[in-house]
Amino acid sequence: MVLTLVEHDNGEVDDVSLQALTLARDVADDTGESLEAIAFGPEAEGIAEQVGAYGAAVLNVVDDSDLDDYAPEAYARAVVQCAEAADTEAVIAPGTDRGAETLSHAAAKLDETMAAEVTDVDVGDTYGITRQRWGGTLIEHAELTADTNLLTVAANEISPTESGDGAADVSAFSPDLEDGDLRVQLSRVEESDIEGVPLGEARVVIGGGRGTDGDYSALEELAEQIPNAAVGSSRAAVNEGWRPHDDQIGQTGNKIAPEIYIAAGISGAVQHMVGCKGAENILAVNTDPEAAIIQKADWAVVADLHETIPEVTEELQNRGLAD
Repeated sequence: MVLTLVEHDNGEVDDVSLQALTLARDVADDTGESLEAIAFGPEAEGIAEQVGAYGAAVLNVVDDSDLDDYAPEAYARAVVQCAEAADTEAVIAPGTDRGAETLSHAAAKLDETMAAEVTDVDVGDTYGITRQRWGGTLIEHAELTADTNLLTVAANEISPTESGDGAADVSAFSPDLEDGDLRVQLSRVEESDIEGVPLGEARVVIGGGRGTDGDYSALEELAEQIPNAAVGSSRAAVNEGWRPHDDQIGQTGNKIAPEIYIAAGISGAVQHMVGCKGAENILAVNTDPEAAIIQKADWAVVADLHETIPEVTEELQNRGLAD
């Protein structure tokens, strides 16, 4: 059996979980095994039809009052016990923060290797995997050999496709938890108070780095003139406390893919470029003609962003391009 961890919210399966189900279904077909899913919470039963449409024959529902709050070690314990009960060949999780954390704990409990950011699996005597490294700048081909193969699916690299099957059968699963499994729990999620278009969905992204000196007013004014635009930042700016982590673009932040990325006062470190490599075009504004971002950009303006960005904003206003 192949088991897939599924995340959901208000009766809707998370997109990356659908991608994980799609890859897991291919693995199950190649091995001749059945596909099952595991989900947590009282609302999990409501996703049986959706996970069934993506090939899961059974949905294992963990509805335990001790797990009303996310507890990574407890989630991992439940996944491990569910996998062991069915003699599972592989456990596949979405490449989200929660999916990766849960599966890494599961790997520790099983004393097995976990492969992260997988985009393809070739099943033979071993699992031949293709996975991303360094945020997708390096593609690795490797073999995964274990009693239980554990892997997470790289987000947004697999197109989710339905199998046309009916709703999955629902099976209640009650894990045997230990006291230590609940020592870490998520009690609340702090929502960002920054309004506007999410960075991952913006058509135009204007990023500011150390060169802003903490003043993002010019960048925000420019974003207001452009439909579907958002303001982001470099890690350096976040470390300085100028912008929240939600605004960070890079390997440990957001991955963006706008039509144009305007990088203002950003040096262009490799970690930052990992986050913006999906941009169709990059316009760099920097006073340093030797900055790495200048070399990597499609267009470059060697000038002070505090002078250049307001001029661009004024020109848009004069041309009436905001509409």
